[in-house]
Formats: sequence, C-alpha cells, structure tokens
Amino acid sequence: MNAETHWMRKPLKPGEPLRYWQVSALSEERFDVADAPMQGEMDPFFFLTKVKNFIPHEYPCRTIFADTYRGKRPDVRGTFDAAKWWLPFGSPRLDLSGFWFRPTRLATWTRTYIDAETAGTATIQLGTCGGAVLWLNGAEIGWMAPYSRNLEAKQEFELPLIEGINEITLFFDDLAERDARYFFQFDYLSGPAAKIALPVPVAGSIADSLEAALDGMSLDRPHYFGGDITLLLAQPLPVDVKVNVAVEGDFMSRERFDFDFELAAGTTSLLIGPSEEAPADFRHFRITLNAGGFVASRSLGVEICHAERQGKAGATLESRIAETLDEISEHSERDTVRAFARLASGRAGAQTDAMIEEILPSIEDCHDCADFSLVPLIWSRTVWGKDINSKTRDRIDAAILNYRYWMDEPGNDVQWYFSENHALLFHTSAYLAGHLLSDSTFVRSGRMGSEQSRIGAERVRAWLDHFENWEMAEFNSAPYFPIDLKGLTALAALAPDDDIATRAKAGIVRLCEIIARSAHHGMVTAAQGRSYEHTLCAGRSLELSGVARLLWGKGWYGRRVHALPQLAVCLRDHGLAIPAALSTIADYREDQHQEWRFAQGENAFAALYHYKSADFAMGSAAHYRWGEWGYQETILHLRLGEKPEAAIWINHPGETIQFGYGRPSYWGGCGTIPRAQQYRGLAVLDFSIHEEQPDFTHAWFPIAEFDESHVSGNLAVARSGTGAVLLHASQPLLQVTEGPSANVELRQYGMKTRWIVRVCTSNDLASVEERFGRLDAREESDGTIIIDDPEYGTVRFRADGSIEAEGRVLTRADYSVKGEAKMLDQS
Repeated sequence: MNAETHWMRKPLKPGEPLRYWQVSALSEERFDVADAPMQGEMDPFFFLTKVKNFIPHEYPCRTIFADTYRGKRPDVRGTFDAAKWWLPFGSPRLDLSGFWFRPTRLATWTRTYIDAETAGTATIQLGTCGGAVLWLNGAEIGWMAPYSRNLEAKQEFELPLIEGINEITLFFDDLAERDARYFFQFDYLSGPAAKIALPVPVAGSIADSLEAALDGMSLDRPHYFGGDITLLLAQPLPVDVKVNVAVEGDFMSRERFDFDFELAAGTTSLLIGPSEEAPADFRHFRITLNAGGFVASRSLGVEICHAERQGKAGATLESRIAETLDEISEHSERDTVRAFARLASGRAGAQTDAMIEEILPSIEDCHDCADFSLVPLIWSRTVWGKDINSKTRDRIDAAILNYRYWMDEPGNDVQWYFSENHALLFHTSAYLAGHLLSDSTFVRSGRMGSEQSRIGAERVRAWLDHFENWEMAEFNSAPYFPIDLKGLTALAALAPDDDIATRAKAGIVRLCEIIARSAHHGMVTAAQGRSYEHTLCAGRSLELSGVARLLWGKGWYGRRVHALPQLAVCLRDHGLAIPAALSTIADYREDQHQEWRFAQGENAFAALYHYKSADFAMGSAAHYRWGEWGYQETILHLRLGEKPEAAIWINHPGETIQFGYGRPSYWGGCGTIPRAQQYRGLAVLDFSIHEEQPDFTHAWFPIAEFDESHVSGNLAVARSGTGAVLLHASQPLLQVTEGPSANVELRQYGMKTRWIVRVCTSNDLASVEERFGRLDAREESDGTIIIDDPEYGTVRFRADGSIEAEGRVLTRADYSVKGEAKMLDQS
C-alpha cells in the first residue's frame, strides 16, 4: 500500500465472517467437452432434496471437470485487478451466483486485509462449492477443491498473522451449469483481536457513507403501474457520484437497459424515469455508485406493469384473443414467442424475421431453456413458413435438424432434461419437428424425421400418462403452468395423431380448472412447488395474469410470456373450448366459501389446501416435508380484497442476500420447510431452522398496498377492501423500514418461530383485532397444536397432519389428484 491509501475499517469478532472485499472482474470461459449421450429419465422428485438443497443429477461436463480438477490444486489463472468492492448488506458471503446457459468456467480474484492488534495465529474456515487458493501476505497458505455442484464444502486454515496489516488474497473458481451458487464464506473462527481493513481510493468516512446510502436504498414503490420511478437514499450522498442503473429481467430475460446519471453531494433521491417507458415484468435495478474510483453496487427488485395503458379487458373472448395477439406482437420481449404472435396476427416481415434470427443462436448452441424458444418456432415454421423469408427459414430448418431433443442423443450442453415441464417441451419438439421434416435426417439421433416423430410421439404419450395420473410435479407453480400450456397447446394444434391432440386439449382444460380453483379474482393465490422472487413479488405482470385476462377478462399483461399467444390461437383456430363455468370460479363472488383440496406430483406427494371467499383467499401445502431442507416451495400464500398486490406469504429465507440467485432465495422457497396446517381461514406455521441457516423467518407484508394496517408487538393486522388478515407471531415482529424490502417485510428472529394466520371478512381492523387478537396456540405432549378460534371453535392440528374442527376430520388421505371443491357456509 502507498502512503495515500485510505481504509474502510470494520469490526471483526471471533466467529464472524470477513464480509468486505475487493473483487476483480469475473473471468468466464466456455467448458466444452466431447458430445456424448446421457442416461436418465424425467425425475418428478428432483427438487425433493435429500442433502440440504443439493440436486443430484450430473452432466458429463461436470464428470469430466471433476475428474480433471477435483481434489487438485485449482488452476490459478489471471491476476488480481480490483474492479469493484464487495459490500455485504447483511450477507455473510461474497456471492456472485448467477445463471449460465452453457457449461462455463468461472474465476475471480478477491482481496481484503486483517489489521491485527498483536501477532498470532488465526484459524479461519473457508466455505465454497468450487475451488479456492488462499495467500497471506504473499505466501500461499493452502487450497481446497471440492467442486461439488452447488453443495458447499468447508475447510479450516491457520493464518500466522503479523501485528498490523495482513493481506488476504483469495482466488476462487468453479464450473457453472445453469444456476450456479458461486460464492465463498470466510469465517474468522479465532485469533488475535483484529479489524477488517479494506483499501479504498477515497476517505474511509466517505466510503462508509456510500455504503450506508446503498444499504438503506429503496425504490419509492414496490410496484409501478404508471408514474415515475424514484430511487430513495437513506441518507444524503457525502460527495458527487456517478450512478449507473442497469435494468434487467429474470435470469431468462435477454434484455438489459442501462442509464447513467450524475448526482451532487447532498442528494437523497434519483428520478430514474417514467415507468411507462420502462420494460414491464419484475425487474432488477442494479444500482452502481462510483465516487472517485470507489465502485459499489446493490440490486433492488420491483414490478412494472403497463396497466394504465392496457386498460380494461375486452368484453368478449374474440376481442380478448385479438387484444392478446396485438399486445404481445407490439410490446413483448423480442423472441420466438413474440414472432409467433406476429405471424399469427398477420405481422410477418423483416422485423419478425429479425426476432427469430436473434434467438436462433441459442437454439443452435443448445442453450439451457432453448426448448422454451423451440416450440413456438416449430409451430411458426409449420403453419406460417411461407411468411418467413427463405434465408431465415433455411436457418430454422438447420437449427431444428441439429438440435438435441433428449439426453440419449449426443451433446455437451446443460439443458435441463429432468423436470416435468422441460420433458414435455423436448418430446413435443421431437414429435412435431420430425413430422415437419419427415424426410430429413436429424443429426444427433441419426434418425429420419418420421422416426424421430414416432419416438417423440411415444414419449409424449408416456408424459401424458404421467400427467393424467399425477399432474404437475412442480405443483401448482405459477411460472410452470405456462410452460406446460406451451407444450400442450402446440400438441392440441399440431399433433398429427388425434389421440394426442384430444388428450392435450383435456390437459389444457384441467390446468385452467386448477388455475381457476386456486385463483383469487383471477390471480393464483396458493402454495407452490417451485417459486422465485420474481414470480412472488409480482402479480399483474405474471403470465398467469395474462391467461386470466384472456380467458375471463381479469388481469393484465407482462412483457415476457411463454404460452399466451399459443393459447389464444388454440382458442381461435383449433377448437379449444374452456368451460364457461370456470370464469365464476376464478373470479369468485359467491356468499359461500370454497374449500378446495387436491394433490399433485407422483404418488400425490403434495397435498394442497385452498380456501377462498369474495374477500380473501389463502392456500397452503398440507403435511408437506415438515422440518426438511427446502428448495423453492412456497408453503402459504394469501390475498385480500380486489387488489392483486395485497398479498402475503411467509417463508424462511434460503439466503440473506436479496434478489440473489439462491434456490431457495430470500423470498422464493424455504430454507427449512415449516410444519404448516390450515383449516378454512386459520393456519399455523411452525419453523424449526437448521444450523447454518438464517436465524429469522419473515412475511411479505406490503404496507402501501393495504387500505389500512397496524403492527405492534407480536401482532400485525391488515385490510384491503373487505378482506382482512391477522398475523400472530411467537416473537416480536420487526418491521423493516429501509433497504430493498422497506415497508414490505415483517421479521421474527429465532431458530424456532411460530406464525398464526387468520383471514376473514371485515371492513374494520379494530374489530379484527378484537375478534382474533387473543388467538394463541398450545401444544400437547403428542404434538397436537390446539387453537381456540372464535368462529370455528376448537381446532386441533394433529402431528400426523390431520385436522379436527367443527365436527369434521380432515386427513392426508382425503387429498386426491382429482380434488374436491366443497362449498361451506360463512362462519
């Protein structure tokens, strides 16, 4: 360090992680191996993890990578060159996790300093999924190389610290396949009294102030349906700064929009721009501040929906079909789905061809999720091929013939073959592509198109067999309904075999029934087998909102969709009919309440309970994996009134970084699955958190979206319209008022926490608190949880998952795949 070096100094106690680092640019290098087939089939249980949240399936690239590098000193490459600073914002890890569509080697250099009061030996614990090499004051201390995909390993090292400044340099790397947990955690287990010292190019006090500004930063609303997007800083900027705002979609989105600003010292807010001009959907706003070369970033998440422009849905199905194709043709993300909508609505031409050309490289290269793009492309080529220019059409045909349609064909990609939704699209693509190009040779399989189609048909029929028996493996999942609908609508429209087309149409109708039963005024409100922050924290821009608008006139459109235009064309051109009665179920207005119990997944592994009235809806998973490590399951979800944003769910975060890439993440899924039981409008969730996991559970509680709300002590109450909820926590509730979850998060700390949830009809919060404020749970020696409810009487939640109340006994065996909808009088 030179004499002009400035320092950020942070306390460091034994047992705490070193959270502050300088970070180099991320090095990315493709890791291609020889094409080879794989063994395996669709795995309907892949996310029911047995070891923490580790997914067991291994690609050949990982096998070869592990054979080459596992257990050996990592291949150190590149040199340290600080590009930015990592500030923790509550995370114990330096976390660069993300999503890579091809096998990719990653490498990063990091550096920090320990300022020791005296010389002595420190013991540290390093945790990472990949490999790492550690240096102290220029001397190599050791290395580790577990290279187990997304499964953290830990190793201890001894550091002989000198008195004063000690340089810690760490190189870490891994192989990224799809979703990659790319991080390390560096815990200071014991050693001399010390502080973290991080070199910065500005005065340490300025760096601290910029950290505080980022730490407390938030957007002025959790949702934008019109009006300006404004960034709020928790405290005035201490100096002039340059600001970059990068706006990105979820991990599958190809779009990024960058905006640069300069802010003067003393500024406390930044007008980013009108939401009407921003891309719709749930968006990550990555805010980067640069003050004198000190560069640090933080991500915020927010939903944008152009609801004001879209207005009310058309009164007739015919008008809504046309409106759907118009909206997607003109306003969707540029991809093969939008090209499909344009071709289906007479918008062929150079612009449409260009959209196809932009996506073709990902199909040609067999990127993960390329099957999502391929299905609408095959449909477009089959029906409107003459409307596509010949050069583009020839390139489409070449991409179809060279694509890898299943794991038994040779390849070196990391396409995800194991989940139910992907399997449907692979088999649908092989079936329809083979029929389209029946006299051509499919390169990877070596089969003629007619044979490729025949094998695809066999696999489609087997998939339909499984679906008709067990339905969705990724149960009731908002992001995966559209993927199943994508495959089923293509089969309904194009299948050359009548039996497949007929069964596909029946599957579409069944999925629409499940959506309607689980919806509150068109919005799915229920437990889900796989969820993401971007599918929970958004409502109107989700594709299922567009499906509800198309079918029932209730909803809005987002920017990126999968099945919506295909569903519209099936309704318009292919004789698909959705029962009219589902409209009144999806937008429920009856005096009686609906109790909907059904099961999904092979062997009916997920039992789902749903209860709704005109005023509220709440759904949960019954007797589901209590106490186990979770993946992406949302266990309880509710909505109040007519406003889609008046939603609440409760989970245990899988990581403390917000808007990260963990599975489970901060809001999406559960680190530990709670004991969850629900009877009508009453539910209880008991969390017993595993060691190493975050020490709190929390509720999404968006104060601005309620007509009124109140949080005090262990109680929180909220009302939207005439729907109300009371939350009773076993620990005091902390209302988060700053940072990315400002005014939308309630926390209760502790390794064991309980939430009692009660939804009801009311237009007055005082009466809700008076009726239900004394709700409490007592637990008997056999594990039965008893709650005396003023309307339902004594409710017994038994340890075997059964429930006794109002003279009824509900057991786990009562849940069938077909399901049962019972109309109950209001209590």
